[in-house]
Formats: sequence, structure tokens, C-alpha cells
Amino acid sequence: MEGGEAEPPARPVSAYFELGVEHILIGTDHLVFLLGLVVVGGRLRSLVAVITAFTLGHSLSLALATLGIWTPSGAWVEPAIALSIAYVGVENFFVPDAAGRWRITLPFGFVHGFGFAGVLAELGLPAGEVGPALLLFNLGVEAGQLAVLALVLPVLLLLGRWEPYRRYRGAKWISGAIVLAGLWWFFERVLGG
Repeated sequence: MEGGEAEPPARPVSAYFELGVEHILIGTDHLVFLLGLVVVGGRLRSLVAVITAFTLGHSLSLALATLGIWTPSGAWVEPAIALSIAYVGVENFFVPDAAGRWRITLPFGFVHGFGFAGVLAELGLPAGEVGPALLLFNLGVEAGQLAVLALVLPVLLLLGRWEPYRRYRGAKWISGAIVLAGLWWFFERVLGG
């Protein structure tokens, strides 16, 4: 810790896994982003590539920020996360499925990782155990994402087989709501300070 900074609350390193899971489960913006990525459907291989690229991106930026190599301002990061959500919702109107979408989720994951790093900075890291705490927090984030996707993907698969959902373009309606949520968060984060 640098001089003048408060000591982080005492917690065992193992607690950082649970904190990572918790952050994803209460991080509505990240959950909406994940939904936006998969609501268009596609082959399992494409969906795995999308989530893997997102994971690689946010793991890299989380490490960069946590280790003090590069930490952009939250005043830039949080609105950028909101715009990434809106973008994915808009893109859903133009892509038939998730094939090739990993190309955009990699840089968006990079932006989201800085948001995760902001949360981790607020929690504080145990002196001398930054590496293990960072790894466990990141693994917790991944476990949380996978748990949410394990629930959401079967529901989307069932909806995709339901004729009214297809006829009334349910994925487009969900995507429209995702666009609105992303724009709402953007203006809230820019105007709210």
C-alpha cells in the first residue's frame, strides 16, 4: 500500500473468489451485457468464443489496473461500459447469431475489466497476496458469469423454439431493451458525475 492509504479490511485471500462471484451477480450492467451477447443465439462454439474473448479482455485489463500498470479514470470507464452495452443491443438488430462476435467482445471485455478493477480497488487487496487475491477474484467473476449463462442459455434455447417468440422477434425486443438500458446508464454516468 502507498503511504496515506487506509489498510484494506482484513479478509482471507480465499474470500476474493466469493467477492468476484458476488460482483457479477449484483452487477446488473455486466449481466445485461452478457445477455446482449448471447440473446442472438448461435452455435455453442460461437457462444463459447464470445465469452472466452470477453474473459481474456477483462482479465488482462483487471490485471493491468490492479497491478498499477494502467488505471484509466472511472469517469471514462463507466460511461464506456454503458456504451458497450448499448452497442451490443444495436448490433443484435444486424447480426443473425454470435458467429464472429468474439472480435468485438475482446476489446469490450478489456473495458469491462477496468470496471471490475475499480470494484477490487474499493475492496482493497491484502498486502503481500495481491496475485492470489487477483486470481481468485477473477476466477469468481468467471464462475459467476458461467453460472448465469448456465441458467440463461437453456431459457433462450427454449424461447427460440417457441413460435410466438420467433414470430414477434423476441430477441429484437430484448435487444431494444438492452439498448435503452445502456443509453440510460451512459447518461446517468455522464451527467451524474
